[in-house]
Amino acid sequence: MTGVLVLNATYEPLSIVSVRRAIVLLLKEKAEIIEATEALLRAEQTTLPVPSVIRLVSYVRIPHRLSLPVTRRTVLARDNYTCQYCGLVFPKAELTIDHVVPRSHGGPHAWENVVTACLRCNQHKGSRTPEQAHMPLLSKPSSPRYVALVLLLQGRAHASWDKYMF
Repeated sequence: MTGVLVLNATYEPLSIVSVRRAIVLLLKEKAEIIEATEALLRAEQTTLPVPSVIRLVSYVRIPHRLSLPVTRRTVLARDNYTCQYCGLVFPKAELTIDHVVPRSHGGPHAWENVVTACLRCNQHKGSRTPEQAHMPLLSKPSSPRYVALVLLLQGRAHASWDKYMF
């Protein structure tokens, strides 16, 4: 395991920390264990399970609007490496970034106008809108939440994290 998922008091994902940092938060009673692995950490006077997910005891306020750059990496992470036209998951090398309203038609390079598309779907759509190409989008593109995107970019190390991240 590479880290421990830290949840806010409201069970929203905040970050990923090392096991050592998680243990410090637990010992200072600033966090509680939500999920743990089967492994144990032993000290002279105490034994603790190795945490997988911890929750902070007090709420930490997060700024809601942080501007993230619209890059290939961030768009692929937001769309979970899934083509937004056919719904198939592809390796990163087989995906492209598609402008919903093509730039040749005045479409901006913004979160609300870019989606992940496989090579085949992007070529089929060409410089048309999804309506003109008869290719509806699976989901409407929007600006991602900062924390969720940071966690996606770092990757998930444990299956138990899924229910807290999505």
